[in-house]
Parts: sequence; C-alpha cells; structure tokens
Amino acid sequence: MRKALRWLLALTVFIGTLSTAGAATAAQSAQSGPTDIKDRLLSIPGMSLVQEKPYPGYRYFVLNYTQPIDHRHPDRGTFQQRITVLHKDVSRPTVFYTSGYNVSTTPSRREPTQIVDGNQVSLEYRFFTPSRPDPADWSKLDIWQAASDQHRVYEALKPVYSANWLATGGSKGGMTATYYERFYPHDMDGVVAYVAPNDVVNNEDSAYDRFFTTVGTQQCRDRLNAVQREALVRREPLEAKYAKFAAEGGYTFDTVGSLDKAYEAVVLDYVWSFWQYSLLKDCDSVPADAATATDEAIWNSVDTISGFSAYTDQGLEQYTPYYYQAGTQLGAPTIHFPYIDRKLIRYGYQPPRNYVPRSIPMRWQPGVMRDVDTWVRHHAQHMLFVYGQNDPWGSERFRLGAGARDSYVFTAPGLNHGANVAGLAAEEKALATVRILEWAGVASSAVEKNPSAAKPLARYDSKLDVRDVEREPALRP
Repeated sequence: MRKALRWLLALTVFIGTLSTAGAATAAQSAQSGPTDIKDRLLSIPGMSLVQEKPYPGYRYFVLNYTQPIDHRHPDRGTFQQRITVLHKDVSRPTVFYTSGYNVSTTPSRREPTQIVDGNQVSLEYRFFTPSRPDPADWSKLDIWQAASDQHRVYEALKPVYSANWLATGGSKGGMTATYYERFYPHDMDGVVAYVAPNDVVNNEDSAYDRFFTTVGTQQCRDRLNAVQREALVRREPLEAKYAKFAAEGGYTFDTVGSLDKAYEAVVLDYVWSFWQYSLLKDCDSVPADAATATDEAIWNSVDTISGFSAYTDQGLEQYTPYYYQAGTQLGAPTIHFPYIDRKLIRYGYQPPRNYVPRSIPMRWQPGVMRDVDTWVRHHAQHMLFVYGQNDPWGSERFRLGAGARDSYVFTAPGLNHGANVAGLAAEEKALATVRILEWAGVASSAVEKNPSAAKPLARYDSKLDVRDVEREPALRP
C-alpha cells in the first residue's frame, strides 16, 4: 500500500511539474509575441498593411483583410476588403464604423469615438471598389453577407481590442450598423445609428409626400418648388446647356438611357437634396422669383444642390452597389409633385434598376426590410437612433416596440441628414451621451449619478471630428 501511495504521490508531483512547465511556456510564448500594435494587427491571419499614416496621439493604419466572397461557402473564393484602424490604446473601447459605401483613408473620428475616447475600426462595404471580388458575383451583395463581413472583422480584432465595442454609421452606414446588430446581436455592446432610413414597404411611400408639405416654412417650400418646376418648363434650353456640359466633361448616359432621363432625374432630386443637405437658413440662396430668374440662375441652383453629373455613367459608376441593393433589398422612395403640371414630368422618380448596368441581373427580395424592422421593434437592446427634423430620409424611420430594451429614437430639432447627438435637445443629448458611455463601459460614477454632466471624454479635434453631413450626390442615403 505504501509503495502504491509513494507511486501515486510521485505521479502527482510529475503531472504538477508538467502543468507548471506548460503554463510557464505559455506565459513565455505570450510574452514573446508581438507587442507593437502594427505587429499585432499584422499577425492576424489574412490581414495585410496598405499604409500607415501618422496622427498625433494615435496610430492610423490602412489595411486589407481577406474575406470569403460567400460566407455560406467560404471555400468558393476570397476578396480583399479594405479597413482602417485609428488606434488609441488596446485598453480603450472600440467603435466599429461604416458609411455603407467606400472607406476614407484619411484619419477621422466619428462622434461615438470622440464620446468614449476610443479606438475606431472603419470598414469598406463589400463591392465598393477596391473591396470587390473579381469577377463580381452580384448575388453575393446582400445585407447578411455584409453583416458577416463585419462579424469576421470583429472576431479577428476582438483579441487585440478586448474592451467594449460599439457599432455606428450614418445614413446607409446607420442602416448597416442596424442590420449587423440584427444578424449578430451578441457582437456589439451598443449601436448608435444616425439618420438610418427604414423602408419597410417599398411601394408605400406616402410618408415622404406628407413630409414635403410641412418641412421648413411655406415661403421656403414655395421657392424650392418654383425653381424645380421652372427647370422643367425650361427643359429645352437647359438640356442644351446640359449637352454642352456633358461634352466638355466627357460624360455619357448609357446606364440611365438618355440625357433627357438624366436631366429629369437631377431636377426631381432638387427639393429632396436641399432638405437632405441644407438648413432652413440656406433658403436665402434659392432664387426668390424663379419665373423671372435667368437660365443661368436656375441651372446654377439645381447644379449646386442636385449636381448635374450625378446620373451620368461616370457619376453612377461608384454607386452601382448601392443602387443594386436599393433594387434588391433596401427599397427606394417614390414621391409625387402635385405642384408641377403632369405634362412636364415624363418619367417621375425612376427605379434603382435604371441606375444599374443591364449586364447586372437584379431581383427584388420582398420581406427583407420587414424582417429587420420587426426584429428592431421586438428585440432592440442598447440601440440609439438619431434623426434630423428636416431630413426627408427620416420620414420612414426605425421605431421601437414593447420588446425593445434600453433603446431610444431621438430627433434633432432643425437638423438635416447630418443630425447627431450634439444637436439633440439638452436632456436627450445628456441621456444619449450617458448611454453611449455606459454601453462602452467608460461611464464614471459621477456621470451615472448626474447625466446632465455627461460630456465626450476626448477633446474636440477640428481635423479628426468631422461634423459635416456625409454628402452622397443624388437621391442616396
């Protein structure tokens, strides 16, 4: 028996020695791993460096990350997706941002990043060049595939940035952040979605018509409506000017079909674009008497607000992925113009199909937006939606139901498509700031006791903290 006990004791000591040695080896291995943030990022499988740019107080990296073309079948090819990392400190929270379009390679900091004084990871939306598979299978451009892109990036970076994460984005980026939360609700600790449209029923757009009868002031609405109508009345001379403009700029109209279709599309965007990007005070820049204004004045006003290059082949090319999604899943608004003679309008608001090359097949998928809307109403948790009072895209917005928890929908008075937390009324601004800080895990006890004292943790930086509306020419969110 004693021999057996001595043998068992020796075996226990031996196993303990192995365990201790193993733990020491693991600790030594961890210590010998990369410590510089660039080396840590580049040690992630599939991550490669495009460029590092200096910025005071940060490290800023432009990177490529290898993604599967089809997340359901990852063995069927990959593509390189561009991301940027604004690195503050691995101990700080991280904000995951996407515009829903291309990613900027200039260092910038979105509002939640300033509020929490954190890191920021920005992702280019799939199929926006250069983040496009070649050849491009457009059927793999949908909101679930894009959410899965974000999920893989998050999983790759979470071991590096282990503190709390928030998702954010404005407009189509706000939609993207919401869809990501719907499909991967356990990734983020909170979502801040700015001016995110929610087109639940694509063929029912009366909310937009009601918006345009009340927005701003009657005087401003009358000015805008008159210029828009006059641009159609003067179609012949202004289209001659448009043809010259196109010839000099090398613009073509193969996708939309004709200069005439492009011209009307630009003109019909005029009122919408004004309210999307301008403020009530900017009505002073609109011709006061359109009927007596010169052709040049009408042209300049429409070009400044809508942009005559928007529906040329060259203007549309960058945004093909958006129009594809609008015509397959997201939906697109249709509004009416009761103040314009019907005979002056030949095409009306044209569908997204008209803005995508015919070589790319499109099929509408009903129910996709209804699914997201239902999920938000019944399952939203730690979600904040911010809209602008005078932004037409807010006419169809996300709303919360009885199942939502610790979630909010706020409207910034008088603001447009650039609405943000800073523009909210005082009480809502304080509440929104506190919730963002708490979701990020950095709210102080003093702020929790007194929400009115809540402020961004990082000092404002005029170069990093871009507060202008993200302008996408033409009728795009």
